[in-house]
Amino acid sequence: MTTVQANLTYYKEVNEQIRSIADSEITIDKVIGQRYLGCGSSGKTITIHGTAGNGLGQYLNGSTIEVFGNAQEAVGDTMNEGDIIIHGSVGDACGYSMRGGRIFIKGDCGYRGGIHMKAYQEHFPVIVIGGRAGSFLGEYLAGGMILVLGIGQNGAYPVSNFCGTGMHGGKIVLRCDRAPDGLPPQVLVNEATVDDLAEITPYIKTFCCHFGGDAAEILGHKYHVLTPNPEAGYHQMYIYET
Repeated sequence: MTTVQANLTYYKEVNEQIRSIADSEITIDKVIGQRYLGCGSSGKTITIHGTAGNGLGQYLNGSTIEVFGNAQEAVGDTMNEGDIIIHGSVGDACGYSMRGGRIFIKGDCGYRGGIHMKAYQEHFPVIVIGGRAGSFLGEYLAGGMILVLGIGQNGAYPVSNFCGTGMHGGKIVLRCDRAPDGLPPQVLVNEATVDDLAEITPYIKTFCCHFGGDAAEILGHKYHVLTPNPEAGYHQMYIYET
């Protein structure tokens, strides 16, 4: 294992040093907002202590990044494969256009988490948020799954405004006592079925392996699933008429 001391070093220099390391296990200590850590990497296990700056794990291609602290905006932007594990909270646009892999967040997620997420062939992106999420969660969602556990919310709806706006694929699973209202007509909401619970169980078990907690207790609460409404989708077509 190789250790890099970030301290006040400029982010470009830190990233150049990381890319030059042949070791598959890298620890980055004393991170103070350095951006783009682990971008595009594959085959690495990167452990970060401190607060990761914008663009953590952008275009990630198979590495595992674990942050013992918070992370700023655009975590996992357009990532293809791998895991990002955050022992804290993240800023806005986490998982933007994410195409594969998994992001586990112990705390909260800012605005527009999972915007433009999509699935392709064997690639199925997943974001698991332990706390709550800000507005526009899953905006324009096209594939994959966003799971919000609402831990510490006492069963309250764990998302701010405009959840699922423009979604046309994938699903959003919310741990809350009552189904959310005020959703756009293009979004259906139903109480989770046995099959839905079976699908989310492995992700909750992995979440608890990373952060602690009782998976059975978390699963024992009510969940609601948001999916696109095929009867009220975005079917408008623009046709040239003479």
